[in-house]
Amino acid sequence: MKQFDTHSPEETEALAARIASETKPGTIILLRGNLGAGKTAFTRGFARGLGITDPVSSPTFTIVQEYPYGDGEMLYHMDLYRINNSDAALAFGIDDFLFAPNAISLIEWPERAEDLYPPDAINIEIAHTDDEHHRIITIRD
Repeated sequence: MKQFDTHSPEETEALAARIASETKPGTIILLRGNLGAGKTAFTRGFARGLGITDPVSSPTFTIVQEYPYGDGEMLYHMDLYRINNSDAALAFGIDDFLFAPNAISLIEWPERAEDLYPPDAINIEIAHTDDEHHRIITIRD
C-alpha cells in the first residue's frame, strides 16, 4: 500500500501522470472516491502521463471514453455511476474493454460491478479531508 497527499487538482494530476508513466497495457485500475473527490482530475493527469492531449471529462453519460496513445495502445476511461450491477455492465460490453491486452482500463465507481475484476486489479482511493483541496490518495495493488 502506498499513500500520497495532494493539495490541489494540479498536484493530483501530477501524481496521476507519474503513476501512468509506470503503468503497462493490460492493467485495470479501480478508481474509488465520493462525488467530487477528484477521480476525473486523476484521470486527466493519468491521460497526460500517457501522452494523451485530448480533453478528458467524466464519461458519466457515455459510460466509456476511449483515448488512443503510444503505438496502438488505448486508455479506456469508464464511469459506472449509472450502471446498477454486473449484469448491466456486461450488457454494455465492459468485458470487451477490461481484457483488451493493449489497453489500460481506468474505472470510476467500480463497486457497481465489483465481481467482474481480476484479483490483480489496482485499487486507488481518493479521499476528501476537511481542507477543500487536500486529498489522500491510497494505492492498493
